[in-house]
Amino acid sequence: MDYTATRDRVETYFDRSATKVWERLTSDAPVSGIRATVRAGRDRMRALLLDQLPADLRGARVLDAGCGTGALAVELATRGAQVVAVDISPRLIGIAQRRAPPGAAIDWVAGDMLDPALGRFDAVVAMDSMIYYSASDVAGLLARAAPRLAGKFVFTLAPRTPALMAMWRLGKLFPRADRSPTMIPHRAADIVAALNGNGKLTEAGRVNSGFYISQALVWQGGGA
Repeated sequence: MDYTATRDRVETYFDRSATKVWERLTSDAPVSGIRATVRAGRDRMRALLLDQLPADLRGARVLDAGCGTGALAVELATRGAQVVAVDISPRLIGIAQRRAPPGAAIDWVAGDMLDPALGRFDAVVAMDSMIYYSASDVAGLLARAAPRLAGKFVFTLAPRTPALMAMWRLGKLFPRADRSPTMIPHRAADIVAALNGNGKLTEAGRVNSGFYISQALVWQGGGA
């Protein structure tokens, strides 16, 4: 599948099949053992991504690309950033807006994270919103973002590890009724090859928390 087809499939999943699952997963409500490992892992990954950016983001315009229910966007705003939080799912955007603290400097947008109308940014953060795309699509997404990005593009992908590949093949990341769209595990070298010399990609760390296994990467375009 190309970027557009995958994006539309992800929108269908989050907006029609799993809104309640993700609303609960990203809340303080009790969850099952499997989902508890995912929740804990996502909390750790969010902190790792934030560590790649300055603690003081006053004056910076930051895109939260695939903001989901908004936890990362709120953290960015707390650091002083002017945040544009975009998600392909209008229903998740609705949850994020309801959860956001009053007065938070966040512009919530339901739409495509690649939309040029979103404007220019000093940094982009994409947590778990690019895990469904091929290496060529990831490289293409970064290239399309580059002309409107002054600094880092910090994002996550599923690493191609034996443990994750086993879970991927068995489809046990979630029960069958609310399983997510198929993610695509990658080696960082696969993304570097797909970038074909466009910018610099570095590995920022991994989080392994039961059923949540994710790798943080940082990309800077050639002009950054």
